[in-house]
Amino acid sequence: MDKGSSNYQDRFIRKALSVYDAEQVIIEQVKRESIELVTIEHAYMRRSAQTITASAPVPHFRRSVMDGYAVRAQDTINASVEHPVKLRIIAVVDCGAAWSGQLQEGEAVRIMTGAMVPSGADAVVKLEQTSDMEQGAHGLDDEVSVKEEAQVGDFIHDEGIEIKQGTMLIDKGDVIEAGNMALLAMFGHSYINVYSAPKVAVIPTGHELLSVEAQLEPGKIRNSNSYLLSGLIRDAGGEPHLLPALPDDVDALASRIEDAMQEYDAVITIGGVSVGDRDVLYAYTQQWKGKLLFNKVKMRPGGPTTAGVYHDKLLFALSGNPSSCFVGFEMFVRPALLQMQGVKTPDRVRLRAKLASDYLVKDTVVRLVRGILYADERGGLMVREAGLDSSNATITIRDANALIVIPPSEQDWAAGTVVDVIPVGRHSIKNR
Repeated sequence: MDKGSSNYQDRFIRKALSVYDAEQVIIEQVKRESIELVTIEHAYMRRSAQTITASAPVPHFRRSVMDGYAVRAQDTINASVEHPVKLRIIAVVDCGAAWSGQLQEGEAVRIMTGAMVPSGADAVVKLEQTSDMEQGAHGLDDEVSVKEEAQVGDFIHDEGIEIKQGTMLIDKGDVIEAGNMALLAMFGHSYINVYSAPKVAVIPTGHELLSVEAQLEPGKIRNSNSYLLSGLIRDAGGEPHLLPALPDDVDALASRIEDAMQEYDAVITIGGVSVGDRDVLYAYTQQWKGKLLFNKVKMRPGGPTTAGVYHDKLLFALSGNPSSCFVGFEMFVRPALLQMQGVKTPDRVRLRAKLASDYLVKDTVVRLVRGILYADERGGLMVREAGLDSSNATITIRDANALIVIPPSEQDWAAGTVVDVIPVGRHSIKNR
């Protein structure tokens, strides 16, 4: 393209959106919602496509929480070690069994932890507070000595104390983790509807890219960004499809993108989004049949991040610099993939934390700095830079568990200043 032409010059005067506006524009474009039925053992880490409520209370019967004796509390009044109360044993109830009788005055039922408390009983006396501790187990019609006065409700879990009937167990869009799987089984759900994993094509571009197996050459680098995105896509619930790298050629790129749009739910390209002669994404989006949403965002790194829609399929063009690629994914691609899986509020959660050290970089746009979020000795949230604050740094992606949001400013940010932080990845808050 002629560098003196108006079309060439346009790449330098792009309209930039704020980070929030760019995120909302993408979320509004998500149309896909595919659902499939899976068994609960295959539901782990999928997102539920249905809301499930408790069909019964838990427990659904009064349950003993101790080994001991089910009694009527009034029969144990004034019982003590010195003056035990003797009760006649009329039944034994094991866990998983039920006794259909009615407890009467002066009677007791031997009961195990988790067993159903018989009708007429309103308390359980622990085994340790009976003569069983010295004499061993009794038979029916034997007596047991109770050495402690019982109060109504002692060591009994009432019906529904854990879960009331109708309680929401899993909401639409929730990730199904181990605890959710236990609840599904508890309430008899052997199958559940889940959102299908969005299929995402990843297309790296650039003459400089080598395969992972290749020997390094002068001026060239191995294609690491595809594998970065593969992990991030899986973490967001998607299914990555890594396509071969392309040279910086508009026609080859157009053909690959348009083929991928027929097969996948979204396409991510890597590289070629800036203003250089080899940055072909700008040229492609000026001639394609899709709708350009934005090609510049008021943030650093990742300012040239581009997004568009092609036949209801999303195209994300991310920077080839690793940290820019990472930030672009976290701020724009992840919310879109979550929206495809029924998440009601897919935009990024923000916390507040204090800067652990001065931040001395001034900028006219928001800076999203890879950071390490941790708790201080008092439990307050602190955040520090993960390392080199450069868009081509990769190791900080490994270490970061948050993005530090540094607003535009002409002044430095002093240690102790409270800033927004966006948790990223699966890293938990660290100790230091």
